[in-house]
Amino acid sequence: MIEALAAEAAQHWGGTVLRLIRNRENAVFEIRLPQGRAALRLHRQGYQDDAAIRSELWWCAALAAKGVAVPAALPAHDGSLLVRLSNGRNASVIDWVEGEALGEAGKPFTKPIATVLAQHHALGRLVASFHAATDALSLPADFTRPHWDINGLVGETPFWGRFWDHPSATADQAKTLQAARAYLRERLTDHAKTGDFGPIHADVLRENVLVNGNRLSLIDFDDSGIGFRLYDLGTVLSQNLYEPAYSDIRDALVAGYTETRPATIDLVEVFTLARTCASVGWTMPRLAKDDPINARHIARAVMWAEKMLAKP
Repeated sequence: MIEALAAEAAQHWGGTVLRLIRNRENAVFEIRLPQGRAALRLHRQGYQDDAAIRSELWWCAALAAKGVAVPAALPAHDGSLLVRLSNGRNASVIDWVEGEALGEAGKPFTKPIATVLAQHHALGRLVASFHAATDALSLPADFTRPHWDINGLVGETPFWGRFWDHPSATADQAKTLQAARAYLRERLTDHAKTGDFGPIHADVLRENVLVNGNRLSLIDFDDSGIGFRLYDLGTVLSQNLYEPAYSDIRDALVAGYTETRPATIDLVEVFTLARTCASVGWTMPRLAKDDPINARHIARAVMWAEKMLAKP
């Protein structure tokens, strides 16, 4: 079924489907266009509306035009960046980005530590350049994306869900998550007075960073929105908390970012907690209660919450 839908979508760009790359939030296919390879996305229904997807596509095209290493959207035959398919699902096509993923969730890095640190320093620079290039844009009046602000992270109805109410959490875990929510609300409220805020990627995971030699590219802006800039760095670190070289990775990432933009390790680790908690909420409508990913996400968030709450 998904393959037939991809074939229907590819026709709007004069393309041929080559293979399914992944079928998660969006279904992503490699396709062949007359001008070369591209990535076809079948957007998950009910997540982002048409206006939000069009805003994402405009944004990435504007960033790519400024030389930021992100994929630009490609227009269909009729000039549209977004096409509605026969079953009501949206499709878009973006430039093909060469490279291999920086890593894989839940799997330790196998590269030499010097390589890992150099790549995270470069990733910090890339995120900083992406933020700076975004600040230089004049966003369209109809630009709309989800909000990763205080309410979007720890309000009554966070964008990814009430993580402290996760049905798989034990009573003790739920208590810690509630304490983490209160701690985050206090820290974010204070940071919001002077902190950097604007469009962010919001999902800078290993799988969304492609490495091609010394060049890094950032893909998959599906979760992008308006939020705290340091949340992007916190998201990177959320996948590295169990790495033996965590502190060195953290320092390399922040050092790369602070070459051009402000950040402190303390605040980045606050946003790491925000991301680990948000990820707990993300699982609630998507996974069965007994899915082992639930337990892993909860354990990680609780572990990091206990560490942050214990700081003087």
